[in-house]
Amino acid sequence: MSDLPTSVAPATPDDLPATLGALRATGHRLRGVKDELRENLLAALRAGIDPWPGIVGFDRTVLPQLERALLAGHDIVLLGERGQGKTRLLRTLVGLLDEWAPVIRGAELAEHPFDPITPASRRRAAELGADLPIDWVHRSARYTEKLATPDSSVGDLIGDVDPVKVAEGRSLGDPETIHFGLVPRAHRGIVAINELPDLAERIQVALLNVMEERDVQVRGYTLRLPLDVVVAATANPEDYTNRGRIITPLKDRFGAEIRTHYPLEIAAETALVRQEADLVAEVGDHLVEVLARFVRSLRESTSVDQRSGVSARFAVAAAETVAAAALRRAARTGEADAVARPVDLDGVVPVLRGKIEFEAGEEGREEELLGHLLCRATADTARQLLAGVDLGPLAEAVATTPVATGERVTAEALLRTLPELPVTAEVAKRLGADPTGAAGPIASAVELALELLYLSRRLGKDTDDDQTVYGV
Repeated sequence: MSDLPTSVAPATPDDLPATLGALRATGHRLRGVKDELRENLLAALRAGIDPWPGIVGFDRTVLPQLERALLAGHDIVLLGERGQGKTRLLRTLVGLLDEWAPVIRGAELAEHPFDPITPASRRRAAELGADLPIDWVHRSARYTEKLATPDSSVGDLIGDVDPVKVAEGRSLGDPETIHFGLVPRAHRGIVAINELPDLAERIQVALLNVMEERDVQVRGYTLRLPLDVVVAATANPEDYTNRGRIITPLKDRFGAEIRTHYPLEIAAETALVRQEADLVAEVGDHLVEVLARFVRSLRESTSVDQRSGVSARFAVAAAETVAAAALRRAARTGEADAVARPVDLDGVVPVLRGKIEFEAGEEGREEELLGHLLCRATADTARQLLAGVDLGPLAEAVATTPVATGERVTAEALLRTLPELPVTAEVAKRLGADPTGAAGPIASAVELALELLYLSRRLGKDTDDDQTVYGV
C-alpha cells in the first residue's frame, strides 16, 4: 500500500480479463470508490498493516480522524499551515485503492465496463455486449491532483465545448461535443485540490453539484454524469480571511474537516528529517536533534509570524545545509569522510533566514534572533544528552590547552589537542560514537560538549572567519 502517484505505471499483468464477458466470468464485483477505500482500509487495519507509509507525527491525532472520515465515506478538506504534510497525506490515499481497476477500452473517461456513463460508451456496450474490450488502469493513475490558482477556469475543472468536435460536423446541442475537465476525468478515482481557497468563488460554485449530486453541468447541456469520485482538498486556515476563502455551500459539502499540525514531539521531528532529508554527509542524531529543537523554538517564538508557520521543510533544509557544510569542510581539509560537527551549524542561519517570516518591528534583528534560538537549542540538546556526565575534567583540560575547531581543522587535529580523558570516551558513547572508532563522530561529540561548556559559561570561545578556539 505504499504506492504514491507516479507518471510511470507498472506493466499490466497478462492474466487480467480483456473483455466484458471474461470479466463477468471471474465474478468481479463493481464497487464505488468510497466502498473501495473503506474495505481496503478495514482490511489493512485488521491485518496490522500501516495504511499511511511515510506519514510521521500524526498517529494519535490526524490519522484516526482521517480513517473515520474514509470509513464514513466523506469527502475531506485538510486545514493546516504550510509544510505540515497535507499533500503527502492525500497522496497516500492511493495505496487504499485496488491495485488494478477495469475500464472500457477507448472511453474518454475511466468508465467501469459494468456501468458506462457517457452516451458513447453506453452505445458501444449495447452494440458489443460481452465482447466489449476492456483495459486495466493502475491505482497510481486514479489519483488526480490540481493546484488551485486564481486563473483556473470552469473548463479546466468541469469541461467545455470542444470546437474541434463541433468542426467535425456535430451540432452544438450534441453532448458528445463536450471536452471533459479534470474532475470528470477523475471518475472512479480521487481528485485532490491543493490550496482550495485560491480558486475564485465562481469556480468553487462549479464544484457544488460534483460534491453533492455527483454530476456535472457544462454550458447548459442537459448532461447528467453519475460521477464516482472522492474529492479531497487542502487549505491554510488563514486563507479564510486573507487570500480567499472556501465558500460556505462548498465547505458544507465536505463531510470531514481535519486540522493538521507540525510534529508535536522532538522524536517525530527528527524522524521526519531523517526520512525526508537528502544528506550528502554524515549528520549525527545529536545534530539532527539540535535542529529539531531549533525549529520547535521558532514555532514558539513571539518574534516569528506564526500565521505563516515554520514549515517542516525548514528543518529538512537545515539538515541538508549542515551536511553540505561538512562536505565543504572535508573538501577543504582533505578529510576522507565528511562528518558534520557543531561548527557546521553556523551555516544554517544565514542560508535559511529567508524561509522565516518575522513579526513587524523585528527588522534588522533576524540573524540575531535566529542565532540566539540556535544556541539555546544546542544547549538544551547537549544538556539532555549529556545529563549526568561530569564535564569538569574536560573543562579543566581545555582551560589549560585551548582546543581549535573550524573550517580548516580536521577531526584528527581537534582530538590531538585533547589529552586522553575518560570523559571523552563517555561523551562519545552518549552521542552514539565508538570511542575507538573513526575520528569524525568522536570529534563531533566532543565539540558538542565543548559548546555546552561555553554556553554554560564554563569556557570561553573566540571565533574568526575560519577558526573557533575554546579556552579560558
